[in-house]
Amino acid sequence: MARRVAGRPAISQEPRPSPSHRRQLGPVVERQRPVSPPSPPPRVVPFGRRRDDARHRLFPVLSSLSLFLLDCLALVLAFGLAYRLRDLSGFLGPVMPPPGNVYLLLTGFAAATIVTVFSLSGMYRPSRSVSRFDELFRICTHISFGLVVAIAGASLVLGDGLIYSRQMLAYGWGFAIVAVTSGRILHASVVGRLRARGVAADRLLIVGTGSTGQLVLDKVRRSPRLGYEVVGFARFDPPGARLPHGPDTVDGVPVLGATHDLATIVEEHLIDEIIVALSGTPHEEILELVYAVTDSPVAIRLYPDTFRLLTSDRLNITDLNGLPTVTVRTIGLRPVDRAIKRCMDIVISAMVLVLLSPLLLTLALLVKLTSRGPVFFIQERVGQDGRAFHVLKFRTMVVNAEQDSGPVFAAADDPRRTRVGAFLRRYSLDELPQFINVLLGEMSIVGPRPERPFFVEQFSQLIPAYMARHHEKAGITGWAQVNGLRGQTSIEERTRYDLYYVENWSILFDLKIMLRTLVHIFRRDNNAY
Repeated sequence: MARRVAGRPAISQEPRPSPSHRRQLGPVVERQRPVSPPSPPPRVVPFGRRRDDARHRLFPVLSSLSLFLLDCLALVLAFGLAYRLRDLSGFLGPVMPPPGNVYLLLTGFAAATIVTVFSLSGMYRPSRSVSRFDELFRICTHISFGLVVAIAGASLVLGDGLIYSRQMLAYGWGFAIVAVTSGRILHASVVGRLRARGVAADRLLIVGTGSTGQLVLDKVRRSPRLGYEVVGFARFDPPGARLPHGPDTVDGVPVLGATHDLATIVEEHLIDEIIVALSGTPHEEILELVYAVTDSPVAIRLYPDTFRLLTSDRLNITDLNGLPTVTVRTIGLRPVDRAIKRCMDIVISAMVLVLLSPLLLTLALLVKLTSRGPVFFIQERVGQDGRAFHVLKFRTMVVNAEQDSGPVFAAADDPRRTRVGAFLRRYSLDELPQFINVLLGEMSIVGPRPERPFFVEQFSQLIPAYMARHHEKAGITGWAQVNGLRGQTSIEERTRYDLYYVENWSILFDLKIMLRTLVHIFRRDNNAY
């Protein structure tokens, strides 16, 4: 019988409507969570697979535990080395080393405090890909904070019995950063090699056989250290639609079925993780995919191709008077940020122009003596807020190189390059005069690379939000360039990286790009021509 509540109609015990019927009923019923499809009957897993499952579950535990022990060992060795070097000349005043037993207590307390800070900040959580620069910054800040907490705690415990040397503390701080960083690089290398060999690899299913799914497949294949084994694809079939049967394979990877059988595919092929790579799919249908595998122990990732302007890594959930909202885009650099960035540009560009003046003079002579024409190549580019300016470069091509072809990008083995020009472009030395543009305020050291008005007009009509990259000053180097997006690479991908930089700017982000630029100069780059 239906139960009646005073003042309310009876509530019947009828089954919930189907997803297709729910969409016809309107928004009230649509808020209800769709009913998960019945789970397939349990399968009998072979003994070999059960053994692999045990190893798969044990691998992240052993990885985190070994990293924890390696950090402890590195910290003890670092502080021990600082104590052994206590007799070196003191640059921070007279050296007053504490007694051995007191220092041993301080070392243990400091190591325990630092690894506790590491643990609370999530530095022992399994992660497939971490920027070494970001990790180095976290190591420096966490060790510094941990030492301060350790000294404060030891002073409360030992009171007047606490004796420590500032020089030994400085030595221990520096040695700890070097030791922990080296240990973590070694650990990441070993774990990456094991994952590349298929040890405890996650079985991956990609939902979507289109260009977005193929992009995900390409990224996974080029990064074997991520530890993924691509089992197959799942073809997306919208509810109620009867699409023609697609290809059986995508770039050599089998298509295991359609999304209406997603739960069965996950169960039969023992999938560990799903990446949903769909473009332009309504979020209601994506949610139904998630609900379809709710009862399965599988992780789900969503490649946000639907949100092409989603470039911020600060996805904050905030409260709007009880209504949760997600911030997916920020306004970029504020006036204070621009002032700080401008000060950095002036100091660094002035130092580069002074310190590298002999090299600049030598390169200018080489350009002048080995080919006819001027030393500098001056070209109009589009900068901040669409304003045009003239960029300076060492000339690397023959005079009037585009007289017959018109505006074109440089290509590999471009016949228009001079002999010296090929060398300059290979190591990006032709860009050095642009530090003059930076000093004049026309450019920044880091920022989106400027393009010519001819190309800007074309790209702004073809690529959404392309002009948004001009909200900040153009740069000598940028986030897109240090990620290999230069030369004849995808302009759309470059735009995404440029927008990501604009919306996530920080001083450390600029320093990170500068350091990676120096590495790329001396590393072989197939797009540097």
